[in-house]
Amino acid sequence: MTAPTTTEPDTAEAPEAGDDGAATGARRFSILAVVAAVVVGLLLGYAGGLLTPKLTRPGDASAEAGFARDMTTHHAQAVEMGLIAFQQGTDAEVVSIGGDIATGQQGEIGTMQTWLRSWGLDPTGSQPRMAWMPDGTASMKNGLMPGMATPEQMAKLRDTPRGREKDVLFLEMMIQHHLGGVHMIDGILDASDDPEVVRVAQTMKNTQQTDLTNLTAARDRLAKG
Repeated sequence: MTAPTTTEPDTAEAPEAGDDGAATGARRFSILAVVAAVVVGLLLGYAGGLLTPKLTRPGDASAEAGFARDMTTHHAQAVEMGLIAFQQGTDAEVVSIGGDIATGQQGEIGTMQTWLRSWGLDPTGSQPRMAWMPDGTASMKNGLMPGMATPEQMAKLRDTPRGREKDVLFLEMMIQHHLGGVHMIDGILDASDDPEVVRVAQTMKNTQQTDLTNLTAARDRLAKG
């Protein structure tokens, strides 16, 4: 996933009344395009996962299987957050970041789910969440994996009216989400020697670290407005 390019604040004036229909149609087309990209990303992730070498197969209680299962859940929340930002954001950069995160992480979900199938494993396993981490379940908080938003926080993100407050809320929540994701990625990089898992995890980390730079800059810019 290519990190979104930082843009200037969205200062476009509201369209004339006669342009409402065109603007609404364009936004609907844009939303459909990103939703289609999410689906394509998932399919490409599945295709990429099918290329994973099968010389060795991690077991049900392996760190690799635990990472694939838990990071799928972690990514799924990021995809939802990203789509909310894309569909309801008002700042141009927030919209771009949200769309990029949704499409990129959906593709990674496809890759991880294909790993599990190629290893002959179920999407859910017998081990507790985060049991595969070097420090075990110590980083779980209130039953949530690192960085994940609570149900109440997700409800607030969905329900906050469009505007600067919603944009900033998304940025703050996604910053925490990515920080937790990087922590989990570091865990699998420490625990695994599977070349494909390590390669994909390192790519995830690089992407999320770039995202964090852009998310933080956007949050700081909007906070000054």
